[in-house]
Amino acid sequence: MEFKPKAIFLDMDGTILNHYNKVSIHTKEIIDQLRKKGFLVFIATGRSFDEIEGVVPSGFQVDGYITSNGMAGYVEKKVVFEHSLSRKLVERIVEKAGENNVYYELFPYGSDRITLKRDKSFMEDEISDPKPDGVGINEWLSRKQAMKEEIAWTNTIEGTTFSKFYFFARTKEKINNWKNDLDKIKQEIPFTTSTSSQHNVEVMVANVNKASGIKEMLAYFNLTGAEIMGIGDSDNDIPMIEFVTYSVAMKNAPDHIKERVDEVTEFTCDEDGVYHYLKTKFNL
Repeated sequence: MEFKPKAIFLDMDGTILNHYNKVSIHTKEIIDQLRKKGFLVFIATGRSFDEIEGVVPSGFQVDGYITSNGMAGYVEKKVVFEHSLSRKLVERIVEKAGENNVYYELFPYGSDRITLKRDKSFMEDEISDPKPDGVGINEWLSRKQAMKEEIAWTNTIEGTTFSKFYFFARTKEKINNWKNDLDKIKQEIPFTTSTSSQHNVEVMVANVNKASGIKEMLAYFNLTGAEIMGIGDSDNDIPMIEFVTYSVAMKNAPDHIKERVDEVTEFTCDEDGVYHYLKTKFNL
């Protein structure tokens, strides 16, 4: 191939993850091959660092992780950079979410995600079967698992540093109304929002996104200004797509994402699209 990037940044959900939230062994193996040839490979995901281990194959390794849409960066388990939502913002948003019966997960660094016990009943209602037609199976299964196993139900907000909020609604009308409420809070306390589906929205520190996280990771590796590739599929990947030298969208990405990139994969995330793309592109 003509383009030889120094580093490759890969989204997870809808990209290297299939719609049942698993990374295939083939994807692991192609990443291993790329790294052996001297390419640096990074994950750039909306997921928190603690969520990654459960969805990748045994022995999965990359050169670094950008997590929570740019809020934190890790090399192995070492923290390279870390941003935190303020306690004032966290408390304000939790209060408003409770008033509006909005499903939320708060992610403290180093501990389980949090939802207040008082809000559990409407959270359960929000993910009650049957699954709404417009909600992706991967997001639906993730919410089911979070409610069952991953949320710490507490009486008060615990922790001092927080990587992000995740919000979900079973209808587009409800999540759009919530986005409007967040915009009002944003006038009081600045922050950034990002979406990865039409049924969610996430909150990060102001001016933080995948592109800002990539910049911090490149600086750590002394690669500022180097040519890089990014592969993604959804709105939270747009900052990355616009920043990298060469951008790639998954076949399963919506049209407005495909229109922004240099190339589109031949196969979807459920067909090992990243594996096939990298294997062909790099002649492996």
